[in-house]
Amino acid sequence: MYELIVQTHFDAAHYLRDYPGDCARVHGHTWQVEVTLVGRQLDDLGMLIDFKEVKKAVKAICDQLDHRMINEHDYFQQRNPTAENLSFYFYHELAGWLKEHHPHVRVGTVRIWESPRASICYRADDDISA
Repeated sequence: MYELIVQTHFDAAHYLRDYPGDCARVHGHTWQVEVTLVGRQLDDLGMLIDFKEVKKAVKAICDQLDHRMINEHDYFQQRNPTAENLSFYFYHELAGWLKEHHPHVRVGTVRIWESPRASICYRADDDISA
């Protein structure tokens, strides 16, 4: 199994609705994004998928949020823009892109860092019940 990892970041503000603390006020982060793609099959060039394509796909998602108020994004109108919900959003956006363009590759994980010492990682697993 191959794992391809790309990292990037974006800057955006948000606030958490109904949160009993400081995060209920507007504040910003430099959000770090780490995406792991996995697969077994290499292409004719010996690549799982071209890094350039992955970076472009991840950047397209970041560009929807960069230097914006995340709460105003359609997906977050009814969801709190937590790091957890951001990781889920990135995961599913990338999964849709891969299904269309590179069906032999899947998203392994998406890790979102809201600070240098705090992150969340989303991984789809049907065997886990919350």
